[in-house]
Amino acid sequence: ILIQPSRLKEKEVLCHSQILMGGDKRNRVFALTALLILGLSVTFPCCFSAASQPQTKKKSAQANKFGSSAVLPLHGNVYPLGYYSVSINIGYPAKRFDLDIDTGSDLTWVQCDAPCTGCTRPREYLYKPKNNHLQCGDPLCVAFHLPASDPCKTPEDQCDYEVEYADQGSSLGVMVNDHFPLKFTNGSQLGPRLAFGCGYDQKYPGPNTPPTTGVIGLGNGKASIVSQLSRMGLTRNVVGHCLSGQGGGFLFFGDDLVPSSGVMWTPMSRNSMENHYSSGPAELVFNGKSTGVKGLSLVFDSGSSYTYFNSQAYKAVVNLVRNDLDGKPIKETSEDKSLPICWKGRKPFKSVGDAKNFFKPLALSFINAKNVQLQLSPEDYLIVSKHGNVCFGILNGSEVGLGNLNIIGDIMLLDKMLIYDNENQRIGWAPANCNRLPNVDRECSEGNSQPIVANLGILEQHCPAYALYDQ
Repeated sequence: ILIQPSRLKEKEVLCHSQILMGGDKRNRVFALTALLILGLSVTFPCCFSAASQPQTKKKSAQANKFGSSAVLPLHGNVYPLGYYSVSINIGYPAKRFDLDIDTGSDLTWVQCDAPCTGCTRPREYLYKPKNNHLQCGDPLCVAFHLPASDPCKTPEDQCDYEVEYADQGSSLGVMVNDHFPLKFTNGSQLGPRLAFGCGYDQKYPGPNTPPTTGVIGLGNGKASIVSQLSRMGLTRNVVGHCLSGQGGGFLFFGDDLVPSSGVMWTPMSRNSMENHYSSGPAELVFNGKSTGVKGLSLVFDSGSSYTYFNSQAYKAVVNLVRNDLDGKPIKETSEDKSLPICWKGRKPFKSVGDAKNFFKPLALSFINAKNVQLQLSPEDYLIVSKHGNVCFGILNGSEVGLGNLNIIGDIMLLDKMLIYDNENQRIGWAPANCNRLPNVDRECSEGNSQPIVANLGILEQHCPAYALYDQ
């Protein structure tokens, strides 16, 4: 989420055996939506080596304009991992990078071998720049830094970036471009050159560092992967995901997978300053009845594990849930620190299904769309902790610096296909089986009456459009 840009203190980048200094470590709250801080002027000398021009193997010379999509399997879960990630291949020869998926920001970045401060993976897993940095005059660099004043001295300077996330994590680096080998649903195999960040100074709040190598920004800014693919004519400017409550799921670029019916649509909020997906106003509904909490502006953020309401909405829903549980054989416990509010049953819960009968459904009713609600069963706002307690997956955003912002996190997006349609400026969702990749390739769907299970390797053997490039 964009905030008012501010110029940071100048930092000196040292190459080879020297290390970039800087930064206080901060405590991690929870995975939250990204806050992009723009406007840097960091030089990045002597860290790039010469590169040969890669040629990506192709099945066809060019994907039909707006006639295809790319589908990628996801890994992860809400609890206990707290993130969903995708494996993306970059460069030639291709190297695989595991990236957190984040619809709350638009910049994709990977840890950079340049050298790197705060990188969490061994050097062989880092991205090696090859004299392929963007210049300040590149339209993508200019668009990324807007509305801040141009931080570059000349158009030929390298394009630097910094992103800072709401949990106090950050990445500092330089913008580069390289080939992204992708297999499209029409059978095309292409390696478009896409711009992304090569991060050489990362900061992670809290004691635990993420196992992923960076972030894939899926927001609606011009720097996002889907925006770049759309401008190249390879896919429509549509991105979506299907997060399985059992773990995993899939991510897609393009509109081939968008159902022709059964989708609830709500308009995106129109704000040119935003690079994320927001909608509203919405009303909070508890057990089919109005709570009196209205006018909620909502941000759909796959980079946030949990949902965050502003103080008013949070207190209202907590009071309703607590009052409704009064007299039931489930008691609030302060011993479980997995989340701020947890309840203990007469015996440990094995799944949310064991406890859901104690809880009522919620809904978010969108004012600007007729009869459109995001229905939320207890599974959409509860987790079962490792202690066998059931915990409340809605948190107080005001306590972690989000102010009046309301974040719809992964916990409320499970087992639904979420569609961010930038072409028509709308957000949609529909119930879906996210454990299975959909059949959208005609030659693969013939003879298959059921979708193919995503994680069995069958899809790669029989459907070349889905096969991932080898490392």
